[in-house]
Order: sequence, then C-alpha cells, then structure tokens
Amino acid sequence: MVINFSQQHSLISNWVAELRDVNVQGDRMRFRRNLERIAEAIGYELSKKLPAKEVEVTTPLGTAKHWVLDGQPVLATILRAGLPMHQGLLNYFDKADSAFISAYRKHHPDGSFEISLEYLACPPLQDRVLIIADPMLATGASLAKTLQFLRQEGTPKEIHIVAAIACQVGIDAVLREEPTAKIWCGDIDEELTAKSYIVPGLGDAGDLAFGSKSQQ
Repeated sequence: MVINFSQQHSLISNWVAELRDVNVQGDRMRFRRNLERIAEAIGYELSKKLPAKEVEVTTPLGTAKHWVLDGQPVLATILRAGLPMHQGLLNYFDKADSAFISAYRKHHPDGSFEISLEYLACPPLQDRVLIIADPMLATGASLAKTLQFLRQEGTPKEIHIVAAIACQVGIDAVLREEPTAKIWCGDIDEELTAKSYIVPGLGDAGDLAFGSKSQQ
C-alpha cells in the first residue's frame, strides 16, 4: 500500500517544494525543519490507521471516553539523513520507543557500491508497530536490507515507511520484500541516475541537512 501526499494539495506539498528548491536548500536549518514538519504531518495521518482502544478518563468534574493508541510504536531511522524525520515523528508519538540503524553506501574504486550495515540499537519488535523514517527512498536496497536487519529483534505486526520523496523503483523493491508494508511519502519520482540518485529528487538529503562528508 502506497500513500502519496502529492496527489492532493496540502502543506506537505509546500514543504516538499522547498526541499527541492536550490534557492532554499542552502538554509540547513530550514531544510531540517521541513523534513521534520513533513514527518509530523504524515505521522498525524498515519496515526489514524493504527490500532486504538477506548478508555475512560477521570476529569475534575466527571469522566470522559476517548480513543487512544493501543500500544506504542517503535520509531526507527536510518542514520544520518533520517534524524530530522525521526524527530518529527517523535514530536507526535512522544511515548514511542526508538531504534537507530547505520546503513550507508560503501563505495568502491570502480564507482560501484554496496549497502553496509554496522550498528543497530533497537527494542524488541515482536508484534509491535514499526515506523521507519527515511527521507529518500531511491533503489530501496538499503531499506530492504535494514528491514532484514531489524527482524533480528522480532517480527512486527505492522510496518510503516515514511519518506519525503520516493522513487517507484524503490517502492517496488521494498514491497517485493515486505508486501504488507505501508509506504507514506510526500511525492513520488520516476527516475534514478546512474549513481542511484532520484530525479528530479533534491540531491543528497544527509549532506543538505548536516553538511558534506567524505566518500566511504
């Protein structure tokens, strides 16, 4: 299941437009905040689909019935680009547990690369709702490998993926591995460059948020 928020106008579209705009990208704080706000807005929409239960709350004057989450989700993010979106989700799911994964492209002299996973800090996932933040879903290779890595901690009952921009190639790759996953994205692009960057995309989200890095 794929939810593409660009199919109708909302503030998410405004924030994605700013993420893409070369005239705005130079403001790192705004870039990070836009990622955070996209995750907040998607998190709100996503919350409507999560398991809920009715509880009775005591007020100073009586009681009231309300629907609340039936259990807290686990919020996972792929370091480092996913950190602003993780914070956005955490702003709304403020009682959630968190998981952090290092996944990066390890480049070779011939220009090829492989996905390297070296670190995982994660609570038990068995029968939990898992929400993964990854700003750019390009080939889907790192996300698919991350999901395999996370399954060492148990089998989630639901998997939700939150991305600012996704590529159809990546969406298809992830859904082949996790056909029941739900992908929530600000927009979907159709193309990848030879180096697996999304076109038109926005560039390197990690570099734009936190500064350039040396190639591994």
